Amino acid sequence: MSEATTPEESPDFDAMTRDIAEVPAVEVIVTVAVNLMSAAAVKLGLTEDGDEHKDLDEARKLVHALAGLMDASATEISSFHAAPLRDGLKSLQLAFREASVVADEPGQGPGEKYTGPVYG
Repeated sequence: MSEATTPEESPDFDAMTRDIAEVPAVEVIVTVAVNLMSAAAVKLGLTEDGDEHKDLDEARKLVHALAGLMDASATEISSFHAAPLRDGLKSLQLAFREASVVADEPGQGPGEKYTGPVYG
């Protein structure tokens, strides 16, 4: 059973639109990339909770999406932003290789379609 929201509780979409309109595209791209990295790290078991949230199938999807975003946005964001994101991506790809029981062939791991083979 759902409750109806009152006007005071409903989101102010006009304010949200104004807020997002003020954010530079580079900042949005970097924020999304960092969120993907964080989620992938959790799914790879790289957090304090370790194996509690480990799910390599989910991690593969997140790392692949991050690599695609990095590939698509490489010319749009400066190397100041791109370099640490690329380093983080490579670290996640290596962590995935180490965590996998059955290793992917070089070039077939998550995101390697975009980054090229990652060797561990």
